[in-house]
Amino acid sequence: MFNFTPLLGAQSLSPASQSLLELDGGAKVLVDVGWDEHFTVDKLKALERHIASLSIILLTHATPSHLGAFAHCCKNFPLFTQIPIYATTPVISLGRTLLQDVYSSTPLASSIISADSLADSSFASGSDPIDPTLQLLLTPPTTEEIASYFALIHPLKYSQPHEPLPSAFSPPLNGLKITAYNAGHTLGGTIWHLQHGMESIVYAVDWNQVRENVLSGAAWLDASGGGAEVIEQLRKPTALICSSRGAGKDSLTGGRRRRDDLLLDTIRATIAKGGTVLIPTDTSARVLELAYLLEHAWRKEHTDGSGESPFKGARLYLASKNVGATMRYARSMLEWMDENMVKELEAVEAATTSIKQHKRNDSKQMGNRDNKSAGNAAGPFEFKYLRLLERKKQVDRIVAAKGARVILASDSSLEWGFSKEILQQIANDTSNLIILTESYGNLDDINKDKESLGALLWSWYLERRDGVALEPGADGQNLEQVHTGGRELQIHTSDRVALQGKELLAYQHYLATQRRLQNQMPLGNGSSLETSADAVDETSSTSSSSSEESNPERQGKALNTSAAVANLNRNKTGLTKETLGVNVLLRQPGVYDYDVRGKKGREQMFPFVSKRRRADDFGDLIRPDEYLRAEERDEVDGHDMRDDGLDKKGKLGQKRKWGDTGLQSTNGTNGPGIANKRRQQSSNVTDANGTANGGILENGLHDPDLDDLSDDPESESDEVMNGPSKVVTRAQSVEAHLKIAYVDFAGLHDQRSLSMLIPLIQPRKLILVSGNVSETAVLANECRRKLVPVSSESAEEAQNSVFTPLNGQMVDASVDTNAWTVKLSNALVKRLRWQNVRGLGIVTLMGHLGAMAVDDQEFADNSSKKRQKLLKEESQGYDGQKTPAEVKLQQTAPILDVLPASMAAATRSVAQPLHVGDLRLADLRKILQSTGHTADFRGEGTLLIDGLVAVRKTATGRIEVEGGGLGLPEYPVRNPESSFYAVKRRIYEGLAVIAGG
Repeated sequence: MFNFTPLLGAQSLSPASQSLLELDGGAKVLVDVGWDEHFTVDKLKALERHIASLSIILLTHATPSHLGAFAHCCKNFPLFTQIPIYATTPVISLGRTLLQDVYSSTPLASSIISADSLADSSFASGSDPIDPTLQLLLTPPTTEEIASYFALIHPLKYSQPHEPLPSAFSPPLNGLKITAYNAGHTLGGTIWHLQHGMESIVYAVDWNQVRENVLSGAAWLDASGGGAEVIEQLRKPTALICSSRGAGKDSLTGGRRRRDDLLLDTIRATIAKGGTVLIPTDTSARVLELAYLLEHAWRKEHTDGSGESPFKGARLYLASKNVGATMRYARSMLEWMDENMVKELEAVEAATTSIKQHKRNDSKQMGNRDNKSAGNAAGPFEFKYLRLLERKKQVDRIVAAKGARVILASDSSLEWGFSKEILQQIANDTSNLIILTESYGNLDDINKDKESLGALLWSWYLERRDGVALEPGADGQNLEQVHTGGRELQIHTSDRVALQGKELLAYQHYLATQRRLQNQMPLGNGSSLETSADAVDETSSTSSSSSEESNPERQGKALNTSAAVANLNRNKTGLTKETLGVNVLLRQPGVYDYDVRGKKGREQMFPFVSKRRRADDFGDLIRPDEYLRAEERDEVDGHDMRDDGLDKKGKLGQKRKWGDTGLQSTNGTNGPGIANKRRQQSSNVTDANGTANGGILENGLHDPDLDDLSDDPESESDEVMNGPSKVVTRAQSVEAHLKIAYVDFAGLHDQRSLSMLIPLIQPRKLILVSGNVSETAVLANECRRKLVPVSSESAEEAQNSVFTPLNGQMVDASVDTNAWTVKLSNALVKRLRWQNVRGLGIVTLMGHLGAMAVDDQEFADNSSKKRQKLLKEESQGYDGQKTPAEVKLQQTAPILDVLPASMAAATRSVAQPLHVGDLRLADLRKILQSTGHTADFRGEGTLLIDGLVAVRKTATGRIEVEGGGLGLPEYPVRNPESSFYAVKRRIYEGLAVIAGG
């Protein structure tokens, strides 16, 4: 059984992605906790209702659309941190820096408390009604809290099968295996493969098959087979969940090189006129591709460029509040990138080593010149021309200065981050340009009143109402830049304001109501909450009550916060004893008795869960990062450990830096010495990423816009306001005169990739999510034609094989396997001849199906639930009276016995032998070489043994062996047997020969 429910992102313009997978046995897997740029809490209500029944959580990409709500769920949903979470190492590291950037950039990420919740809390406290327009904010997570949330995620590597541990309130996973594969869209982006019994599920949302500068393509195709077949692990799944975004987009002629040249030509045309180019991008994913491309383009123009190149006079910036940490993580994860990144780093290190060797052998003057050339060598993401800006003061000074510049700024939606502020300041100049790097759908699908600024500018680009400017490119083709024509651009800015008076009282009433609810709500079906690494739920270790605990009626017993708050406030009473169940002994004071008669499962005993350590055959499982020394960690409790480690108070005889007093004020804030230390550390981090103090870049250019900026005490980054606050939104109209261009740097699949790969994958069921209505419909119709062969019944079969659900709509993607449970007779078991193929036991049998009588006790033990259901139906339909035939039918089971002699002779003549298994030519080559034969590949898919025997494997998997008989003298072998029969014998040993007779 496999049910799929998209919570967000299905047939919608919202990029947020949340999907729920329900497997056989009641296990539920949540994939992604995405959010859109509006950060609306109402979009998380569907997720909140399922938290109490989740088994594990999987994360795919380090983007807001895939994990934007992760920190919010960890802080505001009590059970969320008790669920095991799995992701790759880059997703964990880059996701942490992403959410730290989000919460420090916009107050909307803290989430506005809904008006219904405020009204319920005021009604419960008996206070005056609250103004419905009041927008109170939840307390945002701090930087340390975000780091602690991501420390809970279990890191995985690509192609590493893993059996996850379920949450404490989840049913057993029954051998579920998860495997991560490269998605190609972002660094560490994942295509998840889930194997559960006979269900093989592939979750592939937002992937890219095209190889780029930084990232390699998605891991769909098998490189060893020439790239013409899908890898075996992802081939022919029972269900494929795929994103339909980009189904209506044609691929660019010329591929990646043409795309890169188009971006550089567009930038060159603007900076040649002294204009400013703004490129909105994300802060942790696609920004790596853009930063790498522009940095190397500037290097090439300064070293190889002939004449006066516009790039030499233009400055390059990257503005994001946490971009320094992002680039530091990127430099440490080159093994997750394309192989060219590793080769580039090795080339730089080899050149540096060679120069140092010459320095020791040559004169001092030659050594100085070599040292200078060594300093010019830089590896990937070690920037010489790209300046990182992390503070608002820096961005304002750069934008206010004159001259040509290119600014990469977060975020691509233009709803938060520095990109909105920069757009507001450069919009009224006709010489400026904004380059959109991703599309927002068709013009008819965009709601201009509700969508982001990026979607609004995209609609202006498609309308082209005020004309198009054509700029000549380097290859002679014209570059399109759309005029805005002075249209009015509404920019909404949100500010955080501290609460006072009645607003503060209303916020306190809300917190009191939430606290009282959490103290009274049932936690995890009657068991106390334990960390998933320290406690094992009884359902995972005992099977006596597994059938009762998997009852769907009991899975929803844990109330979600919003529903329980409304019930508590309207009835003016606490949770009833019926709702608490046996937890009444723990949750309500003065209650010491509970009637267990007629109860089931956990309601029969005192609510207690024994702590059990995770262990295997070698002892307790430990986390190695818990035993690292402080200097071995990158971060400890949210503090950067690269330079000075943890903050230490000044001690007698302890050395300190100049200007660092080591004092701390009485109110807990850092004194001036600590501020100077933090300012110095921030400057050091910036210098390590490609700049020097005083506005002097490594390329020797002087940047007067950044003079003395690091010494300005007002240039410190603004910290998030602590304490109760509200959001105040102000609108400002800007007259837009800048131009709009578009270059696709989204790094997503297009129509060609989808139409080519989905038929090669050959899924039995296809579910399309993460796309708008038109894209999903186009791709669904095309897949129905290609996946289902033409026949009289193909229309109905095609309709049932491709699903296009809406948000909240559950689809049954189970595959009919026609499997029954039968017993084997003792006589038949004695005749079985097992064969071992790659660790799997295979046997063929042929028998006669009959019925076997079983006693009442055995029947009750094996199928108690079915018997109870039958008894209930009979009591309702026949008033408790059962006929003898019905009793006999209930107490029989199917059994497979040995065929009679008369039937065995007839079937033996019809049955044909069958080979089971998949032979790989590479494995056969190793086996033959180990036995003394010479085996080499000749051509594609051909293995030549001893120069006499050729083995070929066709596209359908058929093995063809051609060659002579006995070996010739010029090809001596150690074995006297002929090469031909030796090859056939080795092939048969790798396959299971199943005979029907």
